[in-house]
Amino acid sequence: MRTPVNRDPELGRVLPASDTAAPRPGREGVVVAAAFLVCLLGGTVRVEDTLTAPPPAAWLLALVSCAVLPARHRRPLAVLAATTVAGVAAQPLGLVLSPPVIAPALVAAYACTLHVPGERRAAGAVTLAALVLLAGSVPLSGDLSWRDASRMGTVVAAPLVAGLIGHAVRTRRAYLAAVEERARRAEESRELEARRRVSEERVRIARELHDLVAHQITLANAQATVAAHFFDSRPEQTRVSLRELVATTGHALDELRATVGLLRQTGDAGDAMASEGPAPGLARLPDLLESFRRAGLEVAVREEGRTRALPPGVDLTAYRIVQEALTNVTKHAAGRGVRVGLDWGGGRLTVTVSDDGGAPAGPPTLSDRPPGYGLIGMRERAAAVGGELTAGPRPEGGFLVTARLPLPPVRDGDMPEASDEGRPA
Repeated sequence: MRTPVNRDPELGRVLPASDTAAPRPGREGVVVAAAFLVCLLGGTVRVEDTLTAPPPAAWLLALVSCAVLPARHRRPLAVLAATTVAGVAAQPLGLVLSPPVIAPALVAAYACTLHVPGERRAAGAVTLAALVLLAGSVPLSGDLSWRDASRMGTVVAAPLVAGLIGHAVRTRRAYLAAVEERARRAEESRELEARRRVSEERVRIARELHDLVAHQITLANAQATVAAHFFDSRPEQTRVSLRELVATTGHALDELRATVGLLRQTGDAGDAMASEGPAPGLARLPDLLESFRRAGLEVAVREEGRTRALPPGVDLTAYRIVQEALTNVTKHAAGRGVRVGLDWGGGRLTVTVSDDGGAPAGPPTLSDRPPGYGLIGMRERAAAVGGELTAGPRPEGGFLVTARLPLPPVRDGDMPEASDEGRPA
């Protein structure tokens, strides 16, 4: 389970929540008892460095100064002030002010640097307490010996050392909490990145399945519609449409089987794709157009500019955009005339597909079906290769799809400018 963290309001540091919460009762009792014993033993030292039994003043000082220690986590400044005042009262009570006598004040100084918000505030409080104890350790008789000077030095140094230890512990805890927080954030980032990649992969798979299979199903539906339309009036045409329907559905099953098999591959993706054959591109455009012509579309092609070798991603994107646009015409357009344009000028390949929007020349279209994700998939494909796609109705009627895809720089080995005979038809 992750440790809760708090933030230092002045420094902005991340601190463990355990720093501000009350410690465990067992550890708290040990700390208070140890401070009480050390303070009581310090009261046995006399001015002439002799040892006696603890006088009542030593018991009183130890009890009073240690009684406030359990509150040092919630009120560190108040506890430090109380223990400092108790330490200053040692000399008036007839005790020698030494580091053992002010043991509760040392515990309070440690807690102050550990829990007070802001390093400067904590350091100032500990320094002030040390100066007050220094003033309280000055001999009341006025005679200052080397022994007294040494004792005064240890009295002023002891709270400062306790404060330094507390500061070191605080810094260490803040560092560990910050490392833990960074690790937690890195884990959350990895989880978010993993979820994002899974989502992108799901969209990619859905797009591939749509592009590979949907147009075949659309063609099969159109051919079945033609067969039903001419079943009584033109039996020969019906038989032709049924034969084409069988071929189309068989091809659809082959592509579906290949796609599912590719998705089930557990090895290298590149090897899997190579085993299924090259991805389709504009070189297969004539076969694609012919399949739509058999479904009843009147497809005309116009190509301008100098043909270039396309990167595989751009080549596949151009093919899929033409395929999906023609599929949409088959499903939704009223007319049957379609124009496909390929313009290789301006450093980019511009692909256009438009229908005439006229009255239907054959059997009913599939326009009554709800819209799918064709336009969304085409835009995603174009954006993935650095291009853009626009689609919308034409002013003169019909629908126009325009895709602008980037082209690689011209090289000497590229194909020459295409002639009318060499263009796809």
